[in-house]
Amino acid sequence: MIDHLTLTVKDYARSKAFYAKALAPLGYQVVMEFGEACGLGPQGKPVFWIHPGAPTTPIHLAFSSPDRETVDAFYGAAMEAGARDNGAPGLRPQYHPSYYGAFVYDPDGHNIEAVCHKPE
Repeated sequence: MIDHLTLTVKDYARSKAFYAKALAPLGYQVVMEFGEACGLGPQGKPVFWIHPGAPTTPIHLAFSSPDRETVDAFYGAAMEAGARDNGAPGLRPQYHPSYYGAFVYDPDGHNIEAVCHKPE
């Protein structure tokens, strides 16, 4: 199991504001900050870090969601925070019958997803 992940972003302040808003429905908040680096996570544990730099190839990162309503809330919050749409909330049966996800592009073009695997 992965303990934490760090993502390089072009504009730290913009990305920090984006992720704080977009991940709030999933229970994430800024937990730690060191200069221009911060860790976000649920329950006080920083599992997702961002820091400034020159991002290379955009990545795909999926955050686990406890239910479909939270996937919907993630999508709405991310779009309000300035994301670009990459797939509205819905079933993705090509992955498996109960795969419910939403996809957005963050300010640096990374494909960010929230997903719930539970049947309705």
